[in-house]
Formats: sequence, structure tokens, C-alpha cells
Amino acid sequence: MKNICIYSFLSICVIVACNQKSVKTRAEIQTKDSSRTYGDDRDFLKKHTDIIELSIGESKVLIAPKLQGRVMTSTCQGDAGFSYGWINYSLFDSGKYMDHINAYGGEERFWMGPEGGQFALFFKKGDPFDMKHWQTPGIIDTASFDLTESNSSLARFTKKFEIDNYSGTRFSVTVDREIKLLDVEAIKNILGISLEDVNCVGYQSSNSITNNSNEDWNFDNGVLSIWLLSMINTSLTSTIVLPYKTGQAKFVNDTYFGKVPKERLIKYDSFLVFKGDANYRSKIGLPPSIAKEFTGSFDSVRNILTIIKFEKTQTEKYVNSMWENQKFPYKGDVVNAYNDGPNENGNRLGSFYELESSSPAVALKKNEKLIHKQNIFHIQTKNKKALNVLALQLLGVDLDILK
Repeated sequence: MKNICIYSFLSICVIVACNQKSVKTRAEIQTKDSSRTYGDDRDFLKKHTDIIELSIGESKVLIAPKLQGRVMTSTCQGDAGFSYGWINYSLFDSGKYMDHINAYGGEERFWMGPEGGQFALFFKKGDPFDMKHWQTPGIIDTASFDLTESNSSLARFTKKFEIDNYSGTRFSVTVDREIKLLDVEAIKNILGISLEDVNCVGYQSSNSITNNSNEDWNFDNGVLSIWLLSMINTSLTSTIVLPYKTGQAKFVNDTYFGKVPKERLIKYDSFLVFKGDANYRSKIGLPPSIAKEFTGSFDSVRNILTIIKFEKTQTEKYVNSMWENQKFPYKGDVVNAYNDGPNENGNRLGSFYELESSSPAVALKKNEKLIHKQNIFHIQTKNKKALNVLALQLLGVDLDILK
């Protein structure tokens, strides 16, 4: 699948790096990003865009309505706590719009697929599938979503628009998005765990698209999917874990940016361990046939366990975003992980990795709605044993092997 398989927005790092100043050394990135607190990020964002803050005790979440209601960052230890979401300070400071994509960052954002192929949303009809012609639709890049409701623990957004795919099919769509900050009891119930001797922040992202077209959507003309992407601040020892069905490692997609080196991706019998150190640009994915409902990561420098629980339906149809005319346009991944790193020019976006989940591909009837939910949790403590108990229970992995 070689380079033609590059279909994350991060595949455009080459172009983005040419349009904005990039930090070239990993040490410079690490020092710069790790010194910022949640309060620092909030104060910075207030200077550049409107924000909504959800708060329950020391658990806080920042949301940017003008950036599709994306979660920019969160913390479990108040203003002085570590800020989990990666934010592109240089792009905000520039005050400019970039070609192809505006990579503002953010801990969880709303996108739609497919990216490439005959039903692509990121290429115009007739254009070749290459970086020169790749373009993020403005509705999921720079457009503002309308705030319909908010309180101290919840924010709801909506947006109506039309969008065309590569085949010329026009979709009339309403997006509804809700971010709900969870209290400790809700977190315990969702994960089925106890939370002893740890700090934790968790929130639920509920997203829907409604077919407002005058006709039913159909697979022959292409359909849309919901795509949620999370850019997380990292450390040099951060590792990502993707659990999967026992003995199914051969179905793992590990060639998005060329084959991932063996030392950066270890395939155990029922889970993957993938380096998320922002030191080597790479991406992996799992098809719905083998994926489980959890993915996560561990930052051993700060003792942070991140867990994402996403919805996975029984269908095997998920959009395929490869940059080519596809033989199988509905055999895509349900969950992905990306690690940032130097591109062909030696530049990188920043000190982050990314966790992604997608909804199934559904041929919605007129006025029918597709919903995709995921829950994001950051659990932090100096007690690694407490984290290990949770990692074993939720991901099936012993943290001692994540080195």
C-alpha cells in the first residue's frame, strides 16, 4: 500500500511545514510543550478564539466553538495541572490561514470520511490523488459550529451544510455534536472500574450526521462517515496500545507511511504496542473485524494512562480513505493511531500522537441519522501500580512492557 495509503490529515505535513515555522529538534519541542499547564493553554486560547470551559472540581475541558466545537485540551488537576491536548501555538499566533489544512491541534475534533478514493471528500472531481490537490473541506477545518446549549458540564453544537464528494454526489447534512464532562461515578460506570489513588478527567463526545438531502444516500454514489481524531501531548517514552482479537495480528494495517519498523511496533498475541514519542512519522489501523472497543496510551514520564472507549458496530462496512480509485471502498479501519515525526524535509508539526476512531459507513435514508460516540479518559497518579491495574483491566497490557 506504500505512500498512496497516506490518508490522515497529517499526511500533508510536508505542505504544512512549508507554510509555517516548524520546530525541528525533538528536544526543543519537548521542552516547549511540557512546560505549559492547562491554565497556560486556556489563557493563550482566550487571546485567539472564543472558548467554553466545562468544569467539575479539578477536572476541566476547553472547547472552541469556532473550530467545529473541538475539544482543545483537558486536565484532571486544575489550572496548574498538565494539559493533555496538543495545541499549535505557532499557527494561532500567525493569524494566517494555511493552504490544504489548518492544523490547530486539539484533543478531539470532528471530521468526516472518506478522505481519498472515488467517494473522497478531500479531492475535487477529476483531480489526481496527490498532495498538491489534497484539500481539507472548510466545514471541518475552519468553520464555526453554532452553540445551541451549554452549562458547567455540557456543550452542544450544530451545523447545516452541503458537501460534494469526488464522484459528484452532493450531500445535504446536519451535524450535531455534544461534549459532556463526566463525574467520577459516571467514569466508574462507563469503564466498570474503581478509581483508587488516581486523578481522572473523562468526557463523552456524541456526534451525529443527518441526511437532509431530497433522496436516500446509497453506496454506489458514496456515503459519509464520522471521524473523530485526538491529538495528545506526548513524551519521549509514550506508547500506544491497540487491543485486538487474539491471533489476528496479520490483519493490522501498518504501512500507511511505509512499513513501521519492528522496533517501533510490537505485535503481541492480543494487542499492539506502538511508539507515540513524536520521533518517527508513522500510522497504524485496525479493521472492525479484529478491533475491540478500547484503545489507549501510557506516558511513563508523567504516569498518565489515556483510555478511549469508542463505539464499534457489527457491520464490517467502514469507509476506505486510500488515495486511489478503490476496489473495496468500504473496507476501511475503525480505529487508528498516528505518531508525529520528521517528514521528508526534516520538519514536524509538534510533540503529539493521535488516536482516531470512525463510525461505520451507512446508506442513510432521507432524514435518517447516524450517531458515533466515544469517551476519552486521562488517569494520572504517582502510583504506577494503580495505573497498572487499570491498564490490565481495560487494555489487557502490563505497563512494565511499555518501555
